Amino acid sequence: MDAAVSEGTPEKRGTWVTYRPEIKLLDCTVRDGGLMNNHRLSDDFVRAVYEACVAAGLDYMEVGYKASKRQYPTSDYGAWKHCDEDALRRVFGDNQTSLKLSAMADAERCDYRQDIVPSDQSVLDCIRVATYVHQIPVAVDMILDAHEKGYEVVCQLMAVSAVGAQELEEVVKIVASTPVTCLYLVDSWGVLYSEQIRALTQKYLSFCEPTGKEVGIHGHNNQQLAYANTIEAIIVGANRADGTLYGMGRGAGNCPMELLLGFLKNPKFRLRPIIQCIQDWVLPLKDELRWGPDIPYMITGQLNMHPRTAMQFIAGEGPKDIVSFYDSLLEEES
Repeated sequence: MDAAVSEGTPEKRGTWVTYRPEIKLLDCTVRDGGLMNNHRLSDDFVRAVYEACVAAGLDYMEVGYKASKRQYPTSDYGAWKHCDEDALRRVFGDNQTSLKLSAMADAERCDYRQDIVPSDQSVLDCIRVATYVHQIPVAVDMILDAHEKGYEVVCQLMAVSAVGAQELEEVVKIVASTPVTCLYLVDSWGVLYSEQIRALTQKYLSFCEPTGKEVGIHGHNNQQLAYANTIEAIIVGANRADGTLYGMGRGAGNCPMELLLGFLKNPKFRLRPIIQCIQDWVLPLKDELRWGPDIPYMITGQLNMHPRTAMQFIAGEGPKDIVSFYDSLLEEES
């Protein structure tokens, strides 16, 4: 491949055959998948995913949340909702591997000053601060707090499909000025198309690159575009990407990690351990937890709506009248 083709232009950093060694992958199977059963995934399952990520040469694994125990009592949720150090060490030990462990801290849903301990007391390497645009003041304080405690900090800016262009630009500019290493473009509701992903990735890069930040991509599969949108962002210039094993995640699920590994021509990544883990651990959960594309998720995706109504519809008892569901959402929209 000619070097000029791999380097691309300011609008396009590569093609589907591009190899860029700087691209890093984060597996969020446990964090996103745990949303389906209140984070009651077994230690054995979490350990199996961890070992697969290590063997596959992935860069990060997001193991759950640092959620407030006042808002999310330990009696109602499993260990991976709070990621206390005893649970982390029970499964990961001291993590003497190259895989970095991450946890998500939601703005206004995390008692971060007390629950996120200094990094030298934790197995975690990275804190991902997740925020909506109206929560940015709190999110910036969380970013500064985690950075001062010694963590790598990244930011997950959620539901951008519902944010106006000017407001989004201001928020991206603010986050790019903080100590984060990466700002993630998040298609929270699985509504974005490749042209929008391309434009948004370019916008994020225009603010992040001058301050030395990377751009990442986190897709959801409501319209079965999570993988396509992820590779579009990578081609444009995103250097970080999220995936889950077999797309495991709440609702329509996420970008499948096994597809990403096939797309990135990086010899450091190995696909076989991921396929083995999917076969042994993920597929047995499919009937119980039920994730993946479905007509109700498609409808909310096309209408730019949060998929919670589709989740409730699918989880409900009795026969499913998809047409009535569709009609009811159209009435809400009008």
